[in-house]
Amino acid sequence: MTDGTTAATETGYASVNGLQMYYELHGDGDGDTPLLLLHGGLFDIEQQFGALMPSLSAGRRVIATDFQGHGRTNDIDRPLGTPDLASDVVGLLEHLGVDSVDVFGFSVGGAVALDLAIRHPELVRKLIVSSVSFRPEGDRGGNAEAVAEMTVAMIAGTPMEERYLAVSPHPDREHLQGLLDKLARYGAGETGWSDDEIRGIAAPTLFTVGDCDMVKLDHAVKFLQLRGGDVNGDFEGVPASQLAVFPGTTHFFGLARTDLVRDVVITFLDAPAPTGWADR
Repeated sequence: MTDGTTAATETGYASVNGLQMYYELHGDGDGDTPLLLLHGGLFDIEQQFGALMPSLSAGRRVIATDFQGHGRTNDIDRPLGTPDLASDVVGLLEHLGVDSVDVFGFSVGGAVALDLAIRHPELVRKLIVSSVSFRPEGDRGGNAEAVAEMTVAMIAGTPMEERYLAVSPHPDREHLQGLLDKLARYGAGETGWSDDEIRGIAAPTLFTVGDCDMVKLDHAVKFLQLRGGDVNGDFEGVPASQLAVFPGTTHFFGLARTDLVRDVVITFLDAPAPTGWADR
């Protein structure tokens, strides 16, 4: 179980790509499409989604997992990058016998969620992408440089360090520095996704971003436009894909306004899929 607000109905490890990948199952959706939660870099299930879990799992099955080197999942001799993390998630879903999910990913988890929706469209019914650009030019800059300079000493005494040392399979500061170094090189050489790839995503999509996030607001609007949004909904109808901008919100605290995030996310998940959305 997590150390926070709600107990998991099941926890376990899946042997995937050399990892012992930790996962938690929450809630009971009576056969409905489960919700898959994918956290951001240096976070884990509890730190990213703990405050939201009671609401997200009320009447819904939730699958949450820790990425390579994060939380309770071990690290291996492999860089951190979006395709590999997405492959891990595909392996986890196969292990659990799950063939379709709604996906909610933040930052690194948002990039993985995008990759799943583009490379494995059959797996994703609805898609929530939070605080990540779909190409590098969508970033404001500064975050990558800050992560590249990060050391264990700089995060000493923070919840991230405390959590890592408490639950990691290798709970020492040397391994934590190794994780920081891998995050500094995250996605080296990755160029993101083309306009056509974003336009071609089959799943209705909610894009969320803070108004002072690392992602530029015009980039978020471009994402919405590529997904068929930015229209006069009174006359054309509300599109299947939507954009939410959280006020007074930075990247690090992207999901901190729990009540606001909960209302936006659950409203999107609970809404019926518009007629013909799969044919867009």
